[in-house]
Amino acid sequence: MTKPSLTKHIRSLRPWLGLASLLAGFLLWQFAAQTGGLPSFILPTPVDVWSRFVRAAADRSLFLHMGVTLTEILSGLLAGVAAATCLGYLVAKSRLLENLLAPYLVASQAVPLVAIAPLLVIWFGPGMFSKILICALIVFFPVLVNTVVGVRAVPPALYDLMGSLRATRTQILLKLEVPAALPIFLGGLRIGATLSVIGAVVGEFVGADRGLGFLINVGRGQYDTSLVFVAIFALVVMALVLYGMVAWFEKRLLIWQETSHTL
Repeated sequence: MTKPSLTKHIRSLRPWLGLASLLAGFLLWQFAAQTGGLPSFILPTPVDVWSRFVRAAADRSLFLHMGVTLTEILSGLLAGVAAATCLGYLVAKSRLLENLLAPYLVASQAVPLVAIAPLLVIWFGPGMFSKILICALIVFFPVLVNTVVGVRAVPPALYDLMGSLRATRTQILLKLEVPAALPIFLGGLRIGATLSVIGAVVGEFVGADRGLGFLINVGRGQYDTSLVFVAIFALVVMALVLYGMVAWFEKRLLIWQETSHTL
């Protein structure tokens, strides 16, 4: 078999390798749960978790809580990205603004979100708004930093070129700065998309009567560990879907990079 055909064959096997790895992990989990001598409320088997998932799906309670958490995640993600993008662009253009805001930005990251979340729930109540605010805060910093880095990474020579072409401020923004900063910005958005799931769950842990975080608290309090696993797997799926959506948009928006690399 020639080297190109061997490489093509290996690439075709990559999706199956991932499935085989998952299957091996579930088999190992099943073996450990059955032979470890632990009761099911400590380590349930995959079969127990699947049965609990079927029950939660049948009474629609799982989808109700997933809908609440997903609403918090998407709302917080959109709010955090919008605020971070606008402020990040202004900071990238103004060293004075950066110096003024730097102590607050650093302090916001020095304090763990788990310590701030109870205050936000106390100030804004246990409703959905406090969870959205927590999601927005955890998304804000990585997107802000990547926006600043992306805008400042534009070569000065390109600004000179746009100036020689008599480009307007709007044209420079849309035709130079946005395309140039987009790869770095989307890298921050990938991080923010997964962090938003953490923000929603932290908020629901502190105080909520709905959501997957609330469901985990219920399962923990009732020693229904299978329900905890179901909620955790639901969170993992949501994080993977969000990450995949950002990766898909990145591939579509940055198709010009692949074209330039093939030239």
